[in-house]
Amino acid sequence: MTIEPGNPPTPPPPPTAPPPPPPLRREGHVLVLSGRFDPTADLVVEELNRRAVPVFRADLAEFPVELSLAASFDGVAWTGSLRSDRRELDLGAVRSVYYRRPTRPRFPAGMSPPARRVAEREARLGFGGLLAALPCRWLPPPGPAADAEYKPLQLRVAAECGLAVPRTLITNDLAAARAFAADVAGPVVYKPFGPVRGVLDGESVAVYASVVDPTELDDPAITTTAHLFQEAVPKAYECRLTVVAGRVFAAEIHAGSDAARVDWRRDYDSLTYKICDPPPPVTRGVLAMLDTLGLPYGAFDFVITPVGEWVMLEVNPSGQYGFVEQATGLPIKAAIADYLEGVT
Repeated sequence: MTIEPGNPPTPPPPPTAPPPPPPLRREGHVLVLSGRFDPTADLVVEELNRRAVPVFRADLAEFPVELSLAASFDGVAWTGSLRSDRRELDLGAVRSVYYRRPTRPRFPAGMSPPARRVAEREARLGFGGLLAALPCRWLPPPGPAADAEYKPLQLRVAAECGLAVPRTLITNDLAAARAFAADVAGPVVYKPFGPVRGVLDGESVAVYASVVDPTELDDPAITTTAHLFQEAVPKAYECRLTVVAGRVFAAEIHAGSDAARVDWRRDYDSLTYKICDPPPPVTRGVLAMLDTLGLPYGAFDFVITPVGEWVMLEVNPSGQYGFVEQATGLPIKAAIADYLEGVT
């Protein structure tokens, strides 16, 4: 773009201030939206049950066949209910929502593909929009959580908040990939932008972070979509740092196998854990990052180099924590329950 002298470009509008938080409620139900098989959500539900906090659990997949809704707006507030064949929830009595990876709505088997697409869109905008209109706190709020899934955004915000991040390339250009590897002059890691899981030849498979051989950067498959390459950060160990409403829980992760040293999710059985205290600048950085992203919760992954530098790889706005709590005793589910109950 050419800019003529004396005609500076129009500056972008200032960012819109986030809406004020909804009023804190200390009574009513916690609405848990999660898949039916979710051990991570189970831990929170069990803790809320122990506290005698009423819980209504549902999966979006239950709508519209197993879950019905009826709500009306009187010019002031939405009132109505969600109803299953066993229970009913007064939407006006929801104190908080735990949004923990619910699955997509399921529709009647005889519905045509075009009708199904329309029905899914209407369910998202109608049912999802109604839930978003509830004046209560969410963990995490689905809009900011969806934005925070973008790794390019994560890296930019992390750097702006003072956190170290790896040199990174996003490309579908073979020449750019080769040039990046030559500039790094060391190991390069490929990682998917989001979880990649499926079934191949009857077996469950997943794509994890992997070290890339330079010869693989001539693969024409790179041109077919966006790929993320990073410099491989030397590791002494890693850290899963979980933040819940400003409370920080950190655990070192020590890998006991070659596979786990590249990506510890490849070999959970080889891992050992130790509670740790992150350096104050790291704590300030992750809290600032979540504040910028509008999130009360985040599960951060850090590499700690042999010289003690903390390098952030990513943050998951709805990441798992159960394996860390089980191994270390860190009271993460209690902190989540505090937030949902309205204690904090």
